[in-house]
Amino acid sequence: MKASTEEFDVVVLGAGAAGMMCAIEAGKRGKSVLVVDHAKAPGEKIRISGGGRCNFTNLNAAPENFLSANPRFCISALRRYTQRDFIRLVERHGIAYHEKTLGQLFCDGSSRQIIDMLVKEMREAGATLQLATEIGEVERAGEEFSVALSTGTIRCRSLVVATGGKSIPKMSATGLGYEIAAKFGLPLVETRPALVPLTFEARTLEKLKELSGIAVDAVVGCGKKRFAEAVLFTHRGLSGPAILQISSYWREGQEIAVSMLPGTDIFERLKTARTQNGRQAVQTALALYLPKRLAQHIAEQEKAEGNLADFSDKRLQNIAAAVNDWRIKPAGSEGYRTAEVTLGGVDTQALDSRTMQAKAVPGLYFIGEVVDVTGWLGGYNFQWAWSSGWSAGQAA
Repeated sequence: MKASTEEFDVVVLGAGAAGMMCAIEAGKRGKSVLVVDHAKAPGEKIRISGGGRCNFTNLNAAPENFLSANPRFCISALRRYTQRDFIRLVERHGIAYHEKTLGQLFCDGSSRQIIDMLVKEMREAGATLQLATEIGEVERAGEEFSVALSTGTIRCRSLVVATGGKSIPKMSATGLGYEIAAKFGLPLVETRPALVPLTFEARTLEKLKELSGIAVDAVVGCGKKRFAEAVLFTHRGLSGPAILQISSYWREGQEIAVSMLPGTDIFERLKTARTQNGRQAVQTALALYLPKRLAQHIAEQEKAEGNLADFSDKRLQNIAAAVNDWRIKPAGSEGYRTAEVTLGGVDTQALDSRTMQAKAVPGLYFIGEVVDVTGWLGGYNFQWAWSSGWSAGQAA
């Protein structure tokens, strides 16, 4: 690009899922579109998602699967561009996919297929993609915006901010989008890491260290929210899908409740075992249902040495509670380093839910993760990217 000022109808800051989707739609409307990103390749979060296979949407995507200070904001975009719409796009490009679990759709092959699809769609829509470009000052110039890039200054009538959140800084994630919002007077909802492993303080970790690597299918709760998926013990604390899900609802100082044998009345199982084989050790009885190391750990923590015949109903109830109502208070989370997304962001009260345009700044749009809309684990955040990007692309 030349150093002199160039003009575009639409400039999209960020070549991620939302930004590329917006560029495609704006380009289809005959707009001149430039997509700018500081990364060397587009769609880096797409590339690493789903273990390299991209969990690109969820069959069950609905407004109730999203967190926001304004929970109704996401309804318009999600209804106007649905998971079925994106699936049709994927199918049109001949990309094979499968449902893994709980409505989660993954590519059969590489996540690069989704990136290639979006880049091809952008190219066919006439959008220009400019990578490895630093984004500097953004200014309002009359009815236009002026954006200083490392390659020169550009001007546009519509500026779309699709710069993502703070999660995964090793991929050069920044808070640029929040800075632009603040510059133009848009309020922000406090940001924090979401879909992130939870950590314990040193004394708790010492007690749990021998469990690192063990996984169980569990139900994890915090307050009134519950998620039934796998839990993984790690050398820092707890991870796994159920923990990542509950991390979006958990706050410092709160405890979480873990049921490691949901749907199993372990008290009744232990009572039956006591009747049938009273000489059996507690940990042996537990190991019929739990990983051996975990069963041993629970027995040790409950000081349940000896035979089942030696234990009263009350003692067995305490052991059952340690299995199915384990209460523990995390010290924190692993932070943005491993968080899949950022909770909070640009306050949706300042945006038009149909177009994603800032109400007080005509021509300025915010889409994707930078906005205070955060999905559950399992393809929901990608669907928000497609839906919000599509919505802005119809108006920018």
